Amino acid sequence: MAIHLTSWNCHGLQAHIDDLKSIINKYQPVCIGLQETYLAPGVDIKITNYKIIRKDNIHSSQANGGVALMFLQSFPCKPVPLNTTIQAVAIEFHVSILLTICTIYLPPNQTICQSELDNLLGQLPAPFILLGDMNGHSCLWGSSLQIEKLIFDHNLCILNDNSKTYFHSINRTFHTIDLAICSPSILTRWDFTVDENLYNK
Repeated sequence: MAIHLTSWNCHGLQAHIDDLKSIINKYQPVCIGLQETYLAPGVDIKITNYKIIRKDNIHSSQANGGVALMFLQSFPCKPVPLNTTIQAVAIEFHVSILLTICTIYLPPNQTICQSELDNLLGQLPAPFILLGDMNGHSCLWGSSLQIEKLIFDHNLCILNDNSKTYFHSINRTFHTIDLAICSPSILTRWDFTVDENLYNK
């Protein structure tokens, strides 16, 4: 049985809930990492058969950014407590192994210290997959040197191929700012694909 994990920058979960349902119907993922959810703490999101953990980000009384992990209720899992200011949440669950999934959002206009990223990774039980919108650019995949340094310093692997994950509508250009990074011990267990429909664009 194939296990599907999905990552999606929804640019507002409430506004794009129908897109989320389409993604679920198409892929039937065990777990979905969501970035830029724009959820306020009092807003409750319910999707049939899924539980959700999230970290809302409020700036100047406005929901801004935010991340969530939705996971099938039928899979035994538990949240991984994270002590970080970074917009990230994580769970551990059993597939054929005990696996940690973390979703992360790094805003393009915010400075994140390398030590903060190192600290986050130090809290993730291995093996893990880090999914998210990391808003960077490099010759390895098209992203920032900070993420490249993180990958090299922690001996991690990039699941991304050459597929573009973001369309900048103003410049009409495609970019790879959404990444899937994993522990080396699980690299060969996963295939990476990008849907032709980037949704909500």
